[in-house]
Amino acid sequence: MKITSFEEYHQIYKHSLDQPEEFWAGVADTFQWRKKWDKVLDWNFTEPKVRWFDGAKLNITENCLDRHLDAIGDKPAIIWEPNDPTEDHRVLTYKQLHVKVCEFANVLKNNGAQKGDRICIYMPMVPELAIALLACARIGAIHSVVFGGFSAQSIADRIQDASCNIVITADGGFRGAKDIPLKNVIDDALVQCPSVKKVIVLTRTHTPVSMIKGRDVWWEDEIKKVETQGNTACEAEEMDAEDMLFILYTSGSTGKPKGVVHTCGGYMVYAGYTFDTTFQYQPEEIFFCTADIGWITGHSYIVYGPLSQGATSLMFEGIPTWPDAGRFWDVVDKHKVNILYTAPTAIRSLMSFGEEPLKGKDLSSLTKLGSVGEPINEEAWHWFDEKIGHGNCPIADTWWQTENGGHMITPIVGVTPLKPGYASFPLPGIQPVLVDEKGEEIHGNGVSGNLCIKYPWPGILRTTYGDHERCRQTYFATYPNMYFTGDGCLRDEDGYYRITGRVDDVLNVSGHRIGTAEVENAINMHATVVESAVVGYPHDIKGQGVYAFVVSPDKHENEDLTRKDIIMTVSRIIGPIAKPDKIQFVSGLPKTRSGKIMRRILRKIAEGDTSNLGDTSTLLDPGVVEEIKGGAL
Repeated sequence: MKITSFEEYHQIYKHSLDQPEEFWAGVADTFQWRKKWDKVLDWNFTEPKVRWFDGAKLNITENCLDRHLDAIGDKPAIIWEPNDPTEDHRVLTYKQLHVKVCEFANVLKNNGAQKGDRICIYMPMVPELAIALLACARIGAIHSVVFGGFSAQSIADRIQDASCNIVITADGGFRGAKDIPLKNVIDDALVQCPSVKKVIVLTRTHTPVSMIKGRDVWWEDEIKKVETQGNTACEAEEMDAEDMLFILYTSGSTGKPKGVVHTCGGYMVYAGYTFDTTFQYQPEEIFFCTADIGWITGHSYIVYGPLSQGATSLMFEGIPTWPDAGRFWDVVDKHKVNILYTAPTAIRSLMSFGEEPLKGKDLSSLTKLGSVGEPINEEAWHWFDEKIGHGNCPIADTWWQTENGGHMITPIVGVTPLKPGYASFPLPGIQPVLVDEKGEEIHGNGVSGNLCIKYPWPGILRTTYGDHERCRQTYFATYPNMYFTGDGCLRDEDGYYRITGRVDDVLNVSGHRIGTAEVENAINMHATVVESAVVGYPHDIKGQGVYAFVVSPDKHENEDLTRKDIIMTVSRIIGPIAKPDKIQFVSGLPKTRSGKIMRRILRKIAEGDTSNLGDTSTLLDPGVVEEIKGGAL
């Protein structure tokens, strides 16, 4: 949606509040449907039940590929930049991507995939990952992408939860100086997963892997079969707007990850609309989202959002600091990137290297910037603005979540007057409210409270896979008739929104949500650990670091060795992303008489703010607080 001025934004926003169904029907009309909807929206937030574009028929890949073939078939759809700068990059036009998606869709069918099947994808950041997602969507299979840094146990949990019957993976992956043994990890996971009948393996690293007869097949061999059968076309499966498109697992405040479900029609409309609106995308622009497709940001802003709008999406296999801290700027320079969308963690990390890595890099092609994953602190915002944008690239500081499908509160580039550190205003169609602890709405400006949304949008999650009650309790039970985001928020005197962080037991580490309970469960699996409590603390690069208080009476004489053992345990059970930054051994944890751990006290100790711990006299053992304070790291 092209918006020319801040005044026009206010007019469109008002229309979206007054006539929400008419507004969203207008947005949906810009997409291709096989059959239009009978009803725009049917909803309540008590069950919860939300249905968008009911009765409509479509296939999202026809919107991402087929409808562009005549007009822009030769335009680059995906530019892929490899991990190793000496390896050749690849460009896939819309026509080429369409052929590859159809071929791989036929590979899936040849291997028994059917509409409604759940397919787990665990791959490196190569074009075949995007091809795999689109091929699943083309035949109506539901993809569940697992980030390439998760452990075998984490994958097994996700495969079991969704009863996946096919896994798509690679022999390995490259990330910076590391080789990731993806197939080996999958083999370890599948010991616990009898539902999986086929594993399709892409060759990437040429590392030796075990291939089990009857189960494991090579991607390349399967493509050759399809080519010899002359099977390069694949009719897109007709899907109902409310059919499932994908499941994406996200951490919650309890140990078990929850499978967020997005549907074909509403998600398509929302991902495309937010991409086009937030970034005010122009046809020739090259868009570089630095996320991994294993997260929602990659789903919405590398694959579905840009491709649905006929954009050129740049996909990067590597990391920002390898082979040196100038890699992002090399990529921008080499491919003449216009829009760069990255995370505050990456920005802070690159800031720490100073200006040397920027020398000799031509960033003049950049016209727009964006940040995602967590609120961007002012210092990082100014560095990004001055050193990367040279003061003339507006920054979209986007706030949204896996459960939202796309941006919710964000500046619209070139339209919204910016304030560093503020997500600014809701996009048209989004109705945020701040509420107090009782759930009463807080009106006016210059206020803060818990952030809720009081009206559905097309990209809202529909359920948590296989457990609708968990969806209800997590998002809709805290405040009646509202979606609760779990975030605290400030609305300043000018009506700008600023996200102040999580209000539940979820950490935001490098822009990724990690449940404290999940990390505690993993720490507690270590042989010598009796109990643990995990909290977040301010971290210069990651935003939040993970601080673990651990009761381990039988630890080694060498505490450092035990720390390393515990970190290894967490890496094995969840993945390296969740490993604690600090581990403090304690003799006990501060608990109420009913046995509840007072994380509030631990959080203050971890933050170094011990002057104001509140009343500790009601604790089961108040003395333990002094001991923990004395040993704080």
